[in-house]
Amino acid sequence: MTSSTIFSVITFGYLLSWVLYLCYMVFRQETLGRLASVTAWLFWAMQTGGFAIRWIESYRLGIGKPPLTNLYESMVFFSWSIILLYLLFELRHRTLTMGAVAVPFGFGAMAYASLAPNISNQIQPLVPALQSDWLLAHVITCFLGYAAFAISCGVSILYVIQERRTNPGGSSHIPSLSVLDDWIYKSIAVGFPLLTAGIITGAAWAYSAWGAYWSWDPKETWSLITWLIYAAFLHARFTRGWQGKKAAFLSIVGFLAVIFTYLGVNLILSGLHSYT
Repeated sequence: MTSSTIFSVITFGYLLSWVLYLCYMVFRQETLGRLASVTAWLFWAMQTGGFAIRWIESYRLGIGKPPLTNLYESMVFFSWSIILLYLLFELRHRTLTMGAVAVPFGFGAMAYASLAPNISNQIQPLVPALQSDWLLAHVITCFLGYAAFAISCGVSILYVIQERRTNPGGSSHIPSLSVLDDWIYKSIAVGFPLLTAGIITGAAWAYSAWGAYWSWDPKETWSLITWLIYAAFLHARFTRGWQGKKAAFLSIVGFLAVIFTYLGVNLILSGLHSYT
């Protein structure tokens, strides 16, 4: 079985996990929640194995590159990162509810990678600019940061829905507004330093590839805009005590900037990062 086939199967696995999380919220059956979590862990482990197989396939083709260097592979890694961070949050906080708003981001990334007509799942040789020791550090830190922001966005959407229901006390299956707000803050607090590290390693990579740390390339510019949005979130949190709906909306805006930085720049604008 090829890595591409494995990743296609995983797409449906994450869809199944998402449906189970939704059923858990609706029917309030703990068995459904545990089954949803086990399903997510199972297909995440399978996805990890898929990465190893793809790396082996790359060596067999005489390329020998880590599977993180084109849009297809980065989308798969984005999905992997989202599911991993969510499951770690789930273990830490011992709540299953957030899977209904976090897992769909992992499923969506896999579905886009598998079905989008503009994405090739073929293993391709590295272009010269990607042949750098900075590759792994830059990609891993950026996408782990993006994954944390995806979780924050999902929880922010749940916050807005819950706030409109005027049920501040929550229930055993939907946490209180204060708990949701805490999740939004903590996930951004995790993602922000990772994004910062990603920008720094990207600048170092740019210097080794093109002789300049910063060139105001569209992706660099939008990365800075995204960083400033989340910096504003944390600044407002610390200095003005921003919480609740305002913070949730800013989190959603921040993730929209993430999506444009990642996909919009690649697909709409041209620049030094067009090859990704």
